[in-house]
Amino acid sequence: MTIIKIKKLADIIDKAKLLIEENFNPNGYNIGMDCGGVAEQSVLHFHCHVMPRYRGNTENSKEGVRHCVKGKGNY
Repeated sequence: MTIIKIKKLADIIDKAKLLIEENFNPNGYNIGMDCGGVAEQSVLHFHCHVMPRYRGNTENSKEGVRHCVKGKGNY
């Protein structure tokens, strides 16, 4: 990925965060990309997750993004 493409991706992530912040007040974000079947991507395409995080939305924030929604991480 070229520096220009990385910069554009960073700009898009910033725009997504601004859109989220118009209606919500997250305490932080996780940004994630799954690339390839070994990384648990079932349909091969580019995608980037911008996940708002809130204090207390999980019992242990070190569980990672898979468990940021209680009860949804074990699949």
